[in-house]
Amino acid sequence: MMTAPSSNHIVRHFREVLFWPVQLMPLTDGSKAQHHWELLEQGGESDSWRKLKDRFQSDELDFEERHYKEFVTFLPYVQRFIYGESHSQICHAANDPLGKSAIRIFRRRGVSALRLVLREGEAPVTLTVEHIELWFFDDVNVAFLKVELSANDLLFSKVCDLLYRFGRAYPTGWDKEGHGKHNVHLAEWLSADGTVLAMSDSDNQEKFLSYTRKHRSPGISAHWDFLLRPLVLDPSEESGVLRYRQIEYHRMPLMAFLAVDDPRGLSRENWLRLGLVATLHPDEALPVHDPDVAGFESRYCFDRFWTDTESGPNTRFLCTGRAFIVVGDACEEYFHDPMRGILSQFRHQYVLLFMIAHFHRASLLVFSDRMVDAVHDLDIRLAQSISRFRRRVYAGFEAFLRFTHRYWFHELSERPHVQTLYRLCSEHLGNDGLYQEVKEELKDMSQYLDSNAQRQQSTTIVRLTVVTVFSMVGTVASGLLGMNLIAEAEAPIPVRLVYFFVTVLVTTLFMLLAILKSKQLSDVMDVLADDQKSLRARMDLLGKAWQRGPTKP
Repeated sequence: MMTAPSSNHIVRHFREVLFWPVQLMPLTDGSKAQHHWELLEQGGESDSWRKLKDRFQSDELDFEERHYKEFVTFLPYVQRFIYGESHSQICHAANDPLGKSAIRIFRRRGVSALRLVLREGEAPVTLTVEHIELWFFDDVNVAFLKVELSANDLLFSKVCDLLYRFGRAYPTGWDKEGHGKHNVHLAEWLSADGTVLAMSDSDNQEKFLSYTRKHRSPGISAHWDFLLRPLVLDPSEESGVLRYRQIEYHRMPLMAFLAVDDPRGLSRENWLRLGLVATLHPDEALPVHDPDVAGFESRYCFDRFWTDTESGPNTRFLCTGRAFIVVGDACEEYFHDPMRGILSQFRHQYVLLFMIAHFHRASLLVFSDRMVDAVHDLDIRLAQSISRFRRRVYAGFEAFLRFTHRYWFHELSERPHVQTLYRLCSEHLGNDGLYQEVKEELKDMSQYLDSNAQRQQSTTIVRLTVVTVFSMVGTVASGLLGMNLIAEAEAPIPVRLVYFFVTVLVTTLFMLLAILKSKQLSDVMDVLADDQKSLRARMDLLGKAWQRGPTKP
């Protein structure tokens, strides 16, 4: 196997942001909370998660220029999604509540650093933990674990290896030595004083094999399981009200910021390995005939701010959907300015852009999973199963309708580069195709329910018509009592009551018989109404139809 050439370029400042989408399971009936974040909020000050205050409503938090620039980047309906809205106190109606942000963010405390051993025998790399957050969303049972890390002065080849290996929820296999493939050799979360809080266990092959065999679901590595607590993996037998499932691939979507001394000096292979870091192994020979490699610049590079000149700017964006990477010149002050520069935009505007694209995908996958589960549980032979299926489909349709009108949009910003990057990310994730697929699934299910309801309604109308026709006989017969056929008008009341109840009983029995035999009677009426056959032929068919009983619908 050909080994990728090493790069001596130094990454002066490195940032990585991981987004891990998970599906939240419905809360148990014993829980008094209506939302998952309400339970997490009940943990109090002693809990590891703390809800972040709304910067727009809290006087304790500063509102700086970078927050303002982040806000005005997006279009108004995106602003309402992310930040909420307010109304004029003059014209605001009392029955129209103020629109809060659709996002609830909790930040984890107590984890200060991450120590990684990328490969066995290598020196560890320590990264600073900037933030660990858990994002919840209204109306959609999806949450994101967001982890932001930083480090200085790393080799470019080391950064590529780190981006490829770190951020995997579980190992996909093991090598001959029993080490997890594609994973870091060891990952440790550290507290402020250097205490190891949790470490990875990708080498524990028996744990993952037994868990998958027992629960038909892959387990989660111990260091990721630790971060999500008190959330627990749903198939497991652990107790916990807050439960989650994995949504898709074990590889977490990643963002990276690299400030390099001389980005113009990076070779095309360096760019390829960095841009395709989510799929291309660092030790794998470059697949030169792969379409992703051949069309890399046109498909995955956004070079509006890349001039390849000494005067600059030389900032390049790489976006494959799974990965969003920004590379620029470390000597350019604006690039790594944390307040007004590209670094500030990366941590705010671009993080939200990337999050929204993956939120769309995760939500659509959850909708699809709910519909598949509803169909799987459907048994058309049982009325109770059909009724439950109808309720689940209608609930899913309502949730999808709210998602469409509240969260689904194609235009994110009027700034050309922001909109282009969002469209690029969304297209590579296939969000439009996935949306149409889910929409068609819901449409097919809705049509099935409508046709089933119409069929049942038609059957009911036919039977009611038959019952009405044959009940006319009883009606006419009972009407004879009013023709003095039985002259008991002057009879004592008890006698007249006897006649009345006998007539009612006979008429009721006749109607019940007509209902029980409504299908056969309907077949009889169809045979008699067929004027294309002779009377004798119709009588023969009538006898055969009555003998074999009603036809099944």
